[in-house]
Amino acid sequence: MTLFERILAARGLTGADASVFLQPDYAAAKGDPYLLPDMQKAIDRLKIALANNERVVIYGDYDIDGLSATTLLLDGFSSFGFTNLDAFIPNRFVEGYGLTMGAVDKLKAMGAELVVTVDCGSLSHAEIAYASELGIDTIVTDHHNVADTPPPSIAAINPKFPGHEYPFRDLAGVGVAFKLIQAMQSVFDGLPNGHEKWLLDLVALGTVCDIVTLVGENRANVYWGLEVMKKQRRTGLKALMAVAGVERLKLDARALGFGLGPRMNAAGRLETAQHALDMLVAEDPEVALERAQYLDELNVRRKGLQQSIFEEACEQAEQLLDDDVLVVSGKDWNHGVIGIVAAKLLERYQKPTYVLEEQSNGEAKGSARSFGEFSAADAIRFADDVITKGGGHGAAAGVTLPVENIPAFRKKVNEFYAAKQFKNQLAYLLPKADVEIDSLAEVNEALIMDILSLEPFGNANPEPILRLQNAKVVGQRRMGADGQHVKLRVQDANRRTIEMLAFSAPEAFFKEPGSVVSLWFQPGMNEWNGRRTVEGRLLHLEDA
Repeated sequence: MTLFERILAARGLTGADASVFLQPDYAAAKGDPYLLPDMQKAIDRLKIALANNERVVIYGDYDIDGLSATTLLLDGFSSFGFTNLDAFIPNRFVEGYGLTMGAVDKLKAMGAELVVTVDCGSLSHAEIAYASELGIDTIVTDHHNVADTPPPSIAAINPKFPGHEYPFRDLAGVGVAFKLIQAMQSVFDGLPNGHEKWLLDLVALGTVCDIVTLVGENRANVYWGLEVMKKQRRTGLKALMAVAGVERLKLDARALGFGLGPRMNAAGRLETAQHALDMLVAEDPEVALERAQYLDELNVRRKGLQQSIFEEACEQAEQLLDDDVLVVSGKDWNHGVIGIVAAKLLERYQKPTYVLEEQSNGEAKGSARSFGEFSAADAIRFADDVITKGGGHGAAAGVTLPVENIPAFRKKVNEFYAAKQFKNQLAYLLPKADVEIDSLAEVNEALIMDILSLEPFGNANPEPILRLQNAKVVGQRRMGADGQHVKLRVQDANRRTIEMLAFSAPEAFFKEPGSVVSLWFQPGMNEWNGRRTVEGRLLHLEDA
């Protein structure tokens, strides 16, 4: 069995399963959209809307999944002949997340008769009931967690609802919106069967950036969506790729998640996500480029703001190193970036982290990031008597509380951690190797090409990690202005060598020649001055 076959086997991919995974079939992966809950009800209501030329408003979330889904429905509905069409993207700092009462009032002012939500709405029972009182019908398309009962909408399409037979449950919000378009193709003219594939660029963008699992239907949609995006038919994305320095023929999931995604997200984090939607729907190349450049400017501002808050947060964290859970706060820290700061603090201090913005009204709003067995949301519930509201998931959550209660909240979440008596939380942060090797014989360019066939990488399909055992360090080079990066040259028992590179490396990575270590790394190609060499991205090492 070759090294690549061992990697596949470690992921449960053998025989026919491996072939299907490596060459995703769009048609085979596509489930019947009518198996999703309430799809027929949605189609029936949309027939009426088209026949009566009703005012239809697409209501999207302000993240990339919501923006991609909004653009997709605007595009698809226009193809089907909907002309009385508009979109509404809530402002994080005004309406807040999801469908809100204030937003419903604005929808009424827009003349909305039918609202189609994307990437939100499953828990908006009161807001949808209020919209109904105002004469507005609602169709929900969403993928988030659901309540015991669906909202009082005309239809609620969400694979998370129980009692349906749709075979794939982990679609992104844009994936659910795409299923609505597929269902509409069976009853509306304007988008012939197969032509919906030109929407897959948006499906890929939202799916990758929302970090849902890249397996099954998601993998097929992203795989082919990247191919669509390489053809650059959408003017806005073409402009954003140019501004982000993303090469069309080298486009991959990483380029979406780290190149295009942050620039689009910056709009909603600092001002309004409407800027990103305007870029996505732009048809004039000059207008598209202007909007893409503004997103790039916002992203530069976002980075600076984020770094400033991060440095202040680190100063606080250094005073709290005895705590198992970090709770830091600051006056007027931008709410749009504190979630990223929480993730960076977790990475640096290897502790669950809550970052709180102290607002001038005496209220603190925060974002949490966690890992392993510590649930950020459960800890918030444990602190219920000192907070105003809060919730989320194990790995990420949000909380609102009086500023004066921050010390009590810090005490509560640390009490919760201590009560759990976790055995080895830090083990969850260590990389997990697909395969262990003691020879570099097969770590070559052919392996790299095979690994690339596993693209797109992402949640549930990470880039493969190898563990090289009993390797001897034969060279070390510090790099960077402050010597913060390291390049190690290591050799196996047969004196084959490879260079391993780690950026912003911990001091433990700076091993002297002669050291014998085990290394966790991701193999890749380095191209420099026309030379191609195989090297490793060093993730972790231990003394052998």
